[in-house]
Amino acid sequence: MKEYRFEKLELKSFSRQPREDYREIIREAAKDGWELVQIFAPGSASYGAASYFEIILSRDVD
Repeated sequence: MKEYRFEKLELKSFSRQPREDYREIIREAAKDGWELVQIFAPGSASYGAASYFEIILSRDVD
């Protein structure tokens, strides 16, 4: 069985860059056994651009 974790990363309004370092979030989560499943960027802001990213992580449940 798996458990899932979702990390929402807001983007800066003008540059559309993440406010946090997503690489560091993934590295830190991996230390606790989490694996990256997907980085999801829904088109929800103006002109279909994403306003945030969502990092989806999973790990086995004992």
